[in-house]
Amino acid sequence: MNFKLSWIPALLALLLAAVLGLKAPSPKGFDLAGAGALPVLQNGRIKPLDTVARASLLVMRGKQSVRDGQRTLEPTEWLLDVLANPEVADKYPVFMINDADVLAMLGKRPDEARFHSFADLTPKLDEIRTQAEQASKIEPQRRDRFQRAVTGLEEKLTTYQRLKNTMQLEDTRDLPMEMAAFAAAIPSGAEAFRLRQAGQTHDQAALDQLGSFLQRYQFLDQAASFRPLLPPKGGTDKDWTTMGAGLLASLRDGQLNPQAAHYAMLLRAWKQGDAGAFATSLASLQGDAQARIPSSASKTRIEVLFNRMEPFYLGIWFYFLAALMIFVSWLAYEKPLQEAAWYLMLATLGIHTFGMFTRMWLEGRPPVTNLYSSAVFIGWIAVLLCIPFERWSRRGFAALGGAIIGAATLIIAQGLTGQGSGDTLEMMQAVLDSNFWLATHVTTITIGYSATFLAGLLAHIWIFRSALSKNFSKEDSTALNKATYGVICFALFFSFVGTVLGGIWADQSWGRFWGWDPKENGALLIVLWNALILHARWAGYARERGLMVMAVFGGIITSLSWFGVNMLGIGLHSYGFMDKTLYALLSFISFEVLVIAFALIWPKISDRPTPKAA
Repeated sequence: MNFKLSWIPALLALLLAAVLGLKAPSPKGFDLAGAGALPVLQNGRIKPLDTVARASLLVMRGKQSVRDGQRTLEPTEWLLDVLANPEVADKYPVFMINDADVLAMLGKRPDEARFHSFADLTPKLDEIRTQAEQASKIEPQRRDRFQRAVTGLEEKLTTYQRLKNTMQLEDTRDLPMEMAAFAAAIPSGAEAFRLRQAGQTHDQAALDQLGSFLQRYQFLDQAASFRPLLPPKGGTDKDWTTMGAGLLASLRDGQLNPQAAHYAMLLRAWKQGDAGAFATSLASLQGDAQARIPSSASKTRIEVLFNRMEPFYLGIWFYFLAALMIFVSWLAYEKPLQEAAWYLMLATLGIHTFGMFTRMWLEGRPPVTNLYSSAVFIGWIAVLLCIPFERWSRRGFAALGGAIIGAATLIIAQGLTGQGSGDTLEMMQAVLDSNFWLATHVTTITIGYSATFLAGLLAHIWIFRSALSKNFSKEDSTALNKATYGVICFALFFSFVGTVLGGIWADQSWGRFWGWDPKENGALLIVLWNALILHARWAGYARERGLMVMAVFGGIITSLSWFGVNMLGIGLHSYGFMDKTLYALLSFISFEVLVIAFALIWPKISDRPTPKAA
């Protein structure tokens, strides 16, 4: 077996092409990629419709796709049905419900199905809202399982209903015809209003007809999930408008908004299955976007390609495959498999790097802006750190550590995609809204997180290899010991510098260097623990096993600083309680405690000596 460096990137390139090719076909000749790239403004960010669709599905369904019973729909395809054809969209099973008590309230059994349609839930909407309203009066941390589940379901339903009433009201039959009737009603209705204001005889029927349109479009404006109508050339984000606001502006402008008219024709063409009319309206909307916001229009097209490639999802599988190859190499074909795993890890790091820097370009921010991006960055730094250690030792340990932590952090990132709005590029918390400090304090301290986790992972490899492998040699122990020690030194430096930079930022922003905020305390604990490990090692209190046990415990401290303090509900760095994240965090801590117990107990019950580091 002879694996060459050039094979791995070529195979990955072919796989990426296959993935994109499988996602390329559009139903009935519709240009879904083009429609998905149309820019809109949502939650303060210009994004493509494709991202709106994916984020909404993640919030409601936990996945970026949905099946209509026969095939899997593209996210944009699903969103177009929601916007243009809600009678069909209401039947798609987009609401994930796992709680047994909520299912019982809906009259369903837990073994029936996990996913339910809006049509299924419609008879119970009032009861869901009543229960959610009662639960919302309780602080999130104090809600029981049912209360969290029912409030979560109500939020999903609200998200869906706002989407349905973004481009047109859900009872609309033909939006272009309705808009034409509205335009025809404006002159007589406006004249009737003027006469009534003057106290003169007026046409009440014309006034009532115009009033009914205005009521509809005022509701459309208030209910909208995003703003699709572009600002004028050179305008700002504040100049984007909803469909409702654009139609209401017709009273002032004396004519219908041209973009609103193009969107109305696009939705009708989609509903009627007219690919030609759809392409014509889409071309008009794309031309408007390119003329008015050329830079943002280019970014939305790139973002759609980025969404379809899913580099971080692919990275999980490739990192996992690299780790599996190293495990197998310890049984057979050691050198060829380790070499192939090394090249695969490097190629996957390339995909990881492409995804991270593309995110940075799209967002216009440094690499760490929220919990999702911190997970991506932590994994990237950890894999990067493994490269020199692997080149130095050439034993596969660092490559294994990089592959495992790369996959683990990307899995964590995937788990965070459904949190909040579902948009991983969303605007950050106000406390982080500073590019300079994001590029210094936040990035630096996150590098410290990454190195501390990597040291803990290398310690895991030492603990389990020394206990379970007969081939674990003195040289292996020395290599892992030195690698772990070096990473802890690296972690201490960046954790300390990052914490000091955070204090400087706090002094400039809030007028105090240190305020014993939970996040500040967590950062300080990481610094103190890493310093304690090094001092224990220098003084001889901790040798090989002690170093590894302390490195594992360092991962627990870092996880609490990374996630735990965010959910306390106190302090300037509190980003909200997340029950799913809490369970995952507790599971991680429990596992680490078991690893520590195993590392301490195993030498006492085993008759096989542990190799000592040189």
